[in-house]
Amino acid sequence: MEKSQIAKLIDHTLLKPDATKEQIVRLAEEAKKYHFASVCVNPVWVPQVYEILKETDVKVCTVIGFPLGATTPETKAFETRNAIENGATEVDMVINIGLLKCGRDDEVEEDIRAVTKAAEGKALTKVIIETCLLTDEEKVRACEIAARAGADFVKTSTGFSTGGATVEDVALMRKTVGDNLGVKASGGVRSLEDLMKMVDAGANRIGTSSGVKIMEEK
Repeated sequence: MEKSQIAKLIDHTLLKPDATKEQIVRLAEEAKKYHFASVCVNPVWVPQVYEILKETDVKVCTVIGFPLGATTPETKAFETRNAIENGATEVDMVINIGLLKCGRDDEVEEDIRAVTKAAEGKALTKVIIETCLLTDEEKVRACEIAARAGADFVKTSTGFSTGGATVEDVALMRKTVGDNLGVKASGGVRSLEDLMKMVDAGANRIGTSSGVKIMEEK
């Protein structure tokens, strides 16, 4: 795989609560240099990143209902609209994990649909299912619900729970959604070897804070 192709797989990510403006600016400048797919930051930093990247090919990505997913559909819809107004063109939302585990799939779908409707025609939507907290059956259901709700991608993890992406989970997610949705592997992808394993398993986007390291390895 060419270096430029690898760069376009990467969402260059900094979601730590103590991230400073200086660190966010550096993240965006690195993304410009390497032509990553996007920069993924918390919503408060979206306007800052948009100003740096607006004349580039790098997308502005942010997170919704992050990191627990336990806010209401109305709150997630407002967050989405606000982020788009501020310049976001991709939104990664966290599902309501508790409702999924209770078998309340209609409410999970409503929750995701609140975001996909708010983003429709304006931003790509990725649905974080937090695989480390789910059984395989729940992972499959979550992916199927995300597809019904109009999502563009399913994503493994927030990186803030008990585990990140695994090859097995990525493969299961890809098998479930087929070619209809993207699959984003996020959490614990720290090397070129890690990235290639996720791609081989079916991922077509990688969320990582190690994008520069990966590109330098290549």
